[in-house]
Amino acid sequence: MDWIERTARLRQWTRSGTRAPHKPLLFLYALSRFQQDADDELRYSAVEEDLRGLLAAYGPGNRTTPAYPFHHLVSDGVWEVCTDRGPGSPGTGVRELRATGAAGRLTPELRAALRREPSLLGRMARVLLDLNFPPSLHGELCEAVGLGLEEAETGPLSATRRQRDRRMREMVLTAYEYQCAFCGYDGRIGSMPVGLEAAHVRWWAFDGPDDVENGLCLCSLHHKLFDKGVLGLGEGHRILVSQSFVGRSTAAREHVITLAGRPVIGPQPGVRTVAAAHRSWHTSQVFHGSPRPATTA
Repeated sequence: MDWIERTARLRQWTRSGTRAPHKPLLFLYALSRFQQDADDELRYSAVEEDLRGLLAAYGPGNRTTPAYPFHHLVSDGVWEVCTDRGPGSPGTGVRELRATGAAGRLTPELRAALRREPSLLGRMARVLLDLNFPPSLHGELCEAVGLGLEEAETGPLSATRRQRDRRMREMVLTAYEYQCAFCGYDGRIGSMPVGLEAAHVRWWAFDGPDDVENGLCLCSLHHKLFDKGVLGLGEGHRILVSQSFVGRSTAAREHVITLAGRPVIGPQPGVRTVAAAHRSWHTSQVFHGSPRPATTA
């Protein structure tokens, strides 16, 4: 059985690029728990808050429940659920999952495969990360689920999948003249830019192309906040700042909150701005909540 391929083919609800990372997040969490204790089972009532927190931090802005992936991941052949009554999930009802003592774990076949081939766990985690989240969030997400991966396991897979265009970074940084499109940061060490990155607006994992119309040159801080849904792009290429973001320090106000309503810096004349379709995707699938009103300062 090809566990890597099965991992890559998790059945997820999708429509026009809609993100549904519920199963991948539960699967990553389950792999982490297996790594810590191969015989452990995950009782729904005990892990519900952990899973809810992961969905809030790494899922779309709409409210959802971890009960759905806890039940539906069974259909992918990597997860099983039993209750105090015996094998089988009671469904997606939160109350019933709690009341019946529902508990989930990786299937016996998968657990046996992971014991035989320890490196399989890292490769499966790599697939889940690559196919569902941008690289800027991979390390943080591993920490959030408690997953320990060796450096070799966090590199790109050589599987026959769509390959990234290595020219993307240089094209985007050149288009924005080597400065952050949100704050204007343009740091260098000698002739080399430092702390500047090419951000995909529509994530590469969700068919975002490697071209300038889907890119922004952002500093490391604003790239992370953009991928986390704190920042976004609105009409007229003005910066959106989520009302859900809370920061009371001077640094938080200066580097985040005061960006609300500001125009994006760049790109240089003759280069097309971010395409409306990509901007719309980010707003609906990544940006959290409602935008703050433009600042007056």
